[in-house]
Order: sequence, then C-alpha cells, then structure tokens
Amino acid sequence: MAAELTTHELIARHRPTLDQALEAIRTRAYWSPHPEHPKAYGENGSLDAGAGKAAFDAVLGTRLDLGQPGTDDWVGGEVSPYGVELGVTYPHADIDVLLPAMKAGQGAWRDAGAETRAVVCLEILKRISDRTHEFAHAVMHTSGQAFMMAFQAGGPHAQDRGLEAVAYAYVEQVRTPDTAEWTKPQGKRDPLVLTKHFTPVPRGIALLIGCNTFPTWNGYPGLFASLATGNAVLVKPHPRAVLPLALTVQAAREVLAEAGFDPNLVALAAERPDEGIAKTLATRPEIRIIDYTGSTSFGDWLEANARQAQVYTEKAGVNTVIVDSTADYKGMLSNLAFSLSLYSGQMCTTPQNLLIPRDGIATDQGHKSFDEVTADLARSVDALLGDDARANALLGAIVNPDVKARLEAAAALGEVALASREVANPDFPDAVVRTPVIVKLDGAKPDAEAAYMSECFGPVSFAVAVDSAAGAVELLRRTVREKGAMTVGAYTTDEEVERAVQEVCLDEAAQLSLNLTGGVYVNQTAAFSDFHGSGGNPAANAALCDGAFVANRFRVVEVRREA
Repeated sequence: MAAELTTHELIARHRPTLDQALEAIRTRAYWSPHPEHPKAYGENGSLDAGAGKAAFDAVLGTRLDLGQPGTDDWVGGEVSPYGVELGVTYPHADIDVLLPAMKAGQGAWRDAGAETRAVVCLEILKRISDRTHEFAHAVMHTSGQAFMMAFQAGGPHAQDRGLEAVAYAYVEQVRTPDTAEWTKPQGKRDPLVLTKHFTPVPRGIALLIGCNTFPTWNGYPGLFASLATGNAVLVKPHPRAVLPLALTVQAAREVLAEAGFDPNLVALAAERPDEGIAKTLATRPEIRIIDYTGSTSFGDWLEANARQAQVYTEKAGVNTVIVDSTADYKGMLSNLAFSLSLYSGQMCTTPQNLLIPRDGIATDQGHKSFDEVTADLARSVDALLGDDARANALLGAIVNPDVKARLEAAAALGEVALASREVANPDFPDAVVRTPVIVKLDGAKPDAEAAYMSECFGPVSFAVAVDSAAGAVELLRRTVREKGAMTVGAYTTDEEVERAVQEVCLDEAAQLSLNLTGGVYVNQTAAFSDFHGSGGNPAANAALCDGAFVANRFRVVEVRREA
C-alpha cells in the first residue's frame, strides 16, 4: 500500500519526543508532552472542549465500522454509570478469519525496525491526544469517572503511560546492535571472521484484556509495549467499557495504514452479552502475549492456563496505610480524606486498611486516641465532600452494582466511623453517587480479620486498631505477602518505624509513600518516574513500566555468515 506518512517524516516529527521520553525514564524527573488542562487543546489539529463533546455525541447510536476482516455480527449494549445508553455497536469478529489477517502484517512490521515502530506508535498517540476531549467523555461514560478525572487519567496520563512503554520498548530493542563483525584470532593461522545480524522478532499476536474502571490508563502500556516490539495487538475491551478502546483501535488502524503498514496489526474483539470470549482467545495458539487488569480469580486462571503466552497481570490487592505518628495532623487527615474519596475508591491504588495503634498516635496537635483519629478523619471526609457539586467532581459514579452492594454491606462489618451518603447529580439524575464509608475494626479479633484481609473494592475503608507500631508493621508484612498491595502508605515521625516499614516494602516488593500531606496522593503514580505495581507481590506480576514489562515481548534472532 502507498504510504501517506513516510518514515522520514515520522522520525522528523517524533524523534525529539522519543529522545525526551528516553531521558525522562533515565532521570525519573517530571516530564510530560501531554497537557493536563482542558484549555490547552483546540490548536494544531486538536479538538477543543466543544468539538470534542460534539465528536463524542456524534458517535452515540452509531455503528463503529473499523474495516476489520472477519466481521460476522454487530454487538453493543454499553450503558453509562451516569444513566446514558451509548447505543454504539462494534464489529464482532470471526476469530478464525481475523487472527490470520493480523498475523499477515507482522513480517513487514518486524522488518521496519525499532525506531520506525516507535515513531509510528508516537503518531498514534498524537492522534489520540488531539482527540483527548472526545476520549474524556468516552472514558467518563464507561468508567463512571468524573469528567476532570476522565480527562486527565483517561487522556494525558494514559497517553504518558503509552509513550513510556514505547520508550522502554525502544531501549530494550536497541540494546543489541543490528550488526557485528566477529573476529577470533587463530595464532599463525588466519583468524575466524563472521558477520552477524541481530533482529528483534515479535513473539506473536498480543491480547489486551481491558478493564472497566481505567480502560485507557491500564490498557495503553500493554498495547504500545506489544506494538512497539513488533507484535500485532488484539484488543478485547471490558463489555461495559468498549468505546474508549474501540476509538483507540480506530486511531491506530488509521495511522498504520497511512504509514504503509497493515492496519490489521491492531484490531478489536468486542463480544456478545455473556459470551465470555476472553478465555477462548487467551488459550488460542496464535496468542503469545496477554495483558490483563482485573479480578484475582481470572488473573490466576490466565497465569495457570494461558501457557503458550507471556502473561502480564494486574490483579487485586489490599492496600494499607500505617498511621503511627505525624508532624502535620491536619495535612495527614486532608491527604487521606482525598485519597479515600477520589473516584469513589474505585482505584486499584486506593487505601483500604488504615492501621492505627489502639492507644492512639502522637501528633503536632498532641496525643490523639484511636477514636479521635477516626472521628477526625470522618470529619475531614465530610468537609471535603460536604458540597454536592464538589463531591460529584471527586467521586464520579459507582461503576457497577457489585461495588454498590459491597458498600452497603460494609456497614454491618463493624462500628461505623463515617456513614456513606447518597449524592444527587443534577446533570445525571440516574447516576449512583456515594461517599465513602469508614468502618472501625479490632485487628485482634478473628471475625474482623476476614474483612480487612480481603479486598473490598470501592469506597470502603477499615480503621483497624492494632496493639503497636510493631504490630502494624507485621500486619503490613503479612497483608502484602498473602494478598498483595499496589500501594503502601505510612505516617510516622519515628525513624525506627520508618525504617521497619521500608524494610517490609523492600522485602515484599511493595511501592511505598511516606508522610504525604500535600498535593500528592498515594493513589497517584506519574509516568516516566513512578512504578505502578512492582511485579513482586500477589497484586501484580508486572510493573508499569520497566524493562521487564517489555523485554520478553520479543526475542533476538541472529543470522551469521562467514565474512
């Protein structure tokens, strides 16, 4: 096919950005090429707020034809957590037709080389970035995130994570030179001389199994890591969150075709209601890489059964914060209140267990008892969410009925320090919006353990009374080892306690945040600098992003010949 975008043009356009990304992952300093503020869009081909909303509205109720081979039906059925029926239908694929078509383009994509693949990926990200406002509405109305969070996390932050994956992929592929001249001396005889050629080759077709809550943020690292390393990518979205990833596939196919590559290198696998095609796809011999975010049970199933594939999973964990002491009591409470409230606790990084000594803690405002700490935290959450407009902007909507059921059941597990309340959303009357619940539990009681040692995904947190800081540290160790954790937090002014917490996190491979009292929260991780997950505890077998996340998506094949 004739290329509308030449490799030379793409390198000239995107190599500077790639170089900056490479420098950012080396230094771990703050950097992002994707603006976080909605008003930054509207020039140089990007859609402003009005045009982005119009583009989103225009796709509602339509058939999103991606031009894929093997389409045998049209499927849909997404309903926004805000009560809006999206009405979009997507191609349903005959996998026996689609998978061979995807594989057919891998040879040319492999031969293009690491740099060309990287800049094509950056062009895809640029097209997505230009449509950030459109994508924000798509993420909002499939995940239940409030608009600003959907805009930032589903837009620039997700795009940053995709670019980060491309940068790591590039580094790992160019670690080995394309060619080498090998000469071995033979004493008085002529030396042995070989010319060696090294080519990164893809594993095969990658399967991305998308999640409901963060379809782009969690989806882009695996998608772009696989594509940049030469693999075709089949995107299987969560049935309740198809649109953001379908629009992503649309953008990728357009760029691939314009750059002279087979658009079938990226394709969508939408499913009929209750079809459950993920298991079928995951065990197909053509599928050689799987990226998955979701429940522990299905993640464990993938790791046990998709034996032909390299499987990357982010599963559930029990995130813990130790509250031992603080030099900024007000700042600690404010920071924790925001962390518990953001997106109604529907983040894999939201704290669940707050381990607090039953005898209380030392603060800059004097000694505070266990009951005082929990009551003050409850008041801080109430103050944060007391205004309904602000509450809606922070909480978003409950993403599915299971989260609502867990929230309603939590109050029966112990003494309620903070009751959840309903919040009306005047723009979306059918949205289910709830504030967090905080339940007090005695860590020494066996019946309480069943609650705090299980993930209760959603706006549910447990204030767990422990005997001492040392007891909190040991419970933290057990929790991370047995259940995993995406995040750990600690508040302490005691150097020995801080050292003990840090030692646990190093031993059990958990990412730690200490004494956060300002505008950075334990929930958040920044691309190019923070690692999301570690791959070293049961919550996830991979980190976003590091070299291990990309290096096993390709192998290096050598061809050698006598010079």
